[in-house]
Amino acid sequence: MFDLHTLEAALTSTIFAGNLHFAPVTDSTNNDALTAARAGAPHGSVWFADEQSAGRGRGGNAWRSAAGEGLYVSVLLRLRIPASRLLLLPLAAGLAAAEAVQAAADIEIDLRWPNDLLIGHDKTGGILVEAKGESKGLLHAVVGIGINVHQRSFDPGLATPATSLDLATGRRVSRQALLIALLHALQREALALKDSASSATIPTRIEAASTWVRGRSVEVHGPQACTGVTAGLDKQGFLLVETASGLVTVQTGGIRSPGIH
Repeated sequence: MFDLHTLEAALTSTIFAGNLHFAPVTDSTNNDALTAARAGAPHGSVWFADEQSAGRGRGGNAWRSAAGEGLYVSVLLRLRIPASRLLLLPLAAGLAAAEAVQAAADIEIDLRWPNDLLIGHDKTGGILVEAKGESKGLLHAVVGIGINVHQRSFDPGLATPATSLDLATGRRVSRQALLIALLHALQREALALKDSASSATIPTRIEAASTWVRGRSVEVHGPQACTGVTAGLDKQGFLLVETASGLVTVQTGGIRSPGIH
């Protein structure tokens, strides 16, 4: 379980101080955050749970969220940024998650565009961003992050083999330390998004943190299904894929190694 008093103390200097909402069990922390956002919850509000009964990832996929095994957290951000810059938010969240795992578990994360956290070939986490524009350039976005921490086994039928931080490191990783590191990193990334110069570096930073976005043979799944070799990101964070028919700018969907669905 989490020590809420210690969490609050560790977040005193952040936008999250006094805005933590913990539930032993909930259907989905993203659902909790979206409901509260509509009711006027403030910027920096955080919902996290020990277990989710209906956790979900991008595309409506279920996210297994057993009690005490992972980090299940959603953060409400109210940002005054151009709508075009919102497209960078999932990538910024990925950078924050990778930084947090490095800090808490001392292991490197590979970012698979647009929202997967991998250790080697195995998936250990994912990101789901749900956003809505408001008046005068203000928007609210819920950043949901799930990370496998204590799991010891996974369904062998998963499209991408999975792992947990404990399995990858051979030791027990603290979910509390991971959450603290994640929120501090998310605050830094949210501030970077508000600055045009800093936000412009996000695609380049993703390329440096990912083996997937340049020079990788991939299959694209989704509305722009195709096969080719990744050729980097454009300034909006869209994935460029060189195909037999030319360069495709992939705006939505997911990527896998060829032959893996």
